Amino acid sequence: MVKPNYTKDDIRKIVKDENVKFLRLMFTDLYGVIKNVEVPVSQLDKLLDNKLMFDGSSIDGFVRIEESDMWLYPDLSTWMIFPWGNEHGKVARVICQVYNADRTPFIGDPRNNLIRVLGEMKELGFTEFNIGPEPEFFLFKLDPETGKPTMHLNDKGSYFDLAPVDLGENCRRDIVLELESMGFDVEASHHEVAPGQHEIDFKYADALHACDNIQTFKLVVKTVARKHGLHATFMPKPLDRINGSGMHINMSLFHKDGNAFYDENGDMQLSETAHYFLGGLLQHARGFTAVTNPIVNSYKRLVPGYEAPVYVAWSGRNRSPLVRVPIARGLSTRLELRSVDPAANPYLAIAAILEAGLDGLRNKIKAPKPIDRNIYVMDDEERKANGISDLPSTLHNALKSLQKDEVIGKALGPHLYQNFIEGKKLEWSAYRQEVTQWERDQYLELY
Repeated sequence: MVKPNYTKDDIRKIVKDENVKFLRLMFTDLYGVIKNVEVPVSQLDKLLDNKLMFDGSSIDGFVRIEESDMWLYPDLSTWMIFPWGNEHGKVARVICQVYNADRTPFIGDPRNNLIRVLGEMKELGFTEFNIGPEPEFFLFKLDPETGKPTMHLNDKGSYFDLAPVDLGENCRRDIVLELESMGFDVEASHHEVAPGQHEIDFKYADALHACDNIQTFKLVVKTVARKHGLHATFMPKPLDRINGSGMHINMSLFHKDGNAFYDENGDMQLSETAHYFLGGLLQHARGFTAVTNPIVNSYKRLVPGYEAPVYVAWSGRNRSPLVRVPIARGLSTRLELRSVDPAANPYLAIAAILEAGLDGLRNKIKAPKPIDRNIYVMDDEERKANGISDLPSTLHNALKSLQKDEVIGKALGPHLYQNFIEGKKLEWSAYRQEVTQWERDQYLELY
């Protein structure tokens, strides 16, 4: 997806030529939820001149009520017209950066925070951090009377199945067509392992716009699914005893001479930079897991037996470790982090991942030897002998690891870090107080 370089006059012309009547000003809250302020096209000039305000106190993790007035600055490279509209005209969206009332960037805006971390990367001599995400999702049927999601899947298909087993094929095809009409370069679309589970892969982009693309992708998927009488969910594990949904993150670091992860003469044709970056990822894996897997339900996916990574290790061959090195080399040399799930706030997740890798570079953290055996069949002693540790098993444990990791805390910045920790502790506390159906089934008659 090529990043357009629109000017203000370009936007004005597009609005007129395309009969755009409404503007959707999008941004993302602390927890990765897309927020928007919709205004009529009569407000276009105010938007382009950075003169539109909103109430920041109503957004999770932003500011207190006495600091509520905030500005929205549009990033014109994210201008996009939605392919759906109505008889009143088309709707366009633009992703905005949030600014304080005094016109300084708001440090609690996850997008602003990622821009800050990318600045640190550039200070080290790198030009770009490319991200290729692989988001998965489930399709459930909607109740035709209430319009609410049911727990009935739309098919019984499995990995790469075709219709009629894959009843989500038409919906998935329409999602692809909508994405392509919006400028996405869709590379693959297929049924995933679990019934009702799907994956659509789109081309990599620089880190900031890759995160923008993830948020846009989620919105399109949910919108198109609803037109098919379906509910799309990016919840990591909506059903037990089947595979959960991940969002593998393929990443590569570039400098002026090309892909900084590639060295034709290096071990596995990986550069020293790649090995140090990998070392940083593995050293801080437990610390950033609360950010890349941020909800209670995330840890129902991170269990043995369902293809999700559980152990902190890497390999160029098998898919059981946390990090895999795909076989492609040259400009396509990359690392694949397999633990991330689609509930993550992409701006926070990528900031944490990048900061972990940069710490590996700064401190020359050496990655341990690769693990080319299936880790799931190793016993505890074998894993210990190979220096393989576990990822946190619950959100509670992940938060404890995050609080011990100063590097990942730095990646979030003090405002986001404090609010994230507080919010997630409340989430864990609420979960602890809930009595589940599993507990009733197990214990009600037994005790």
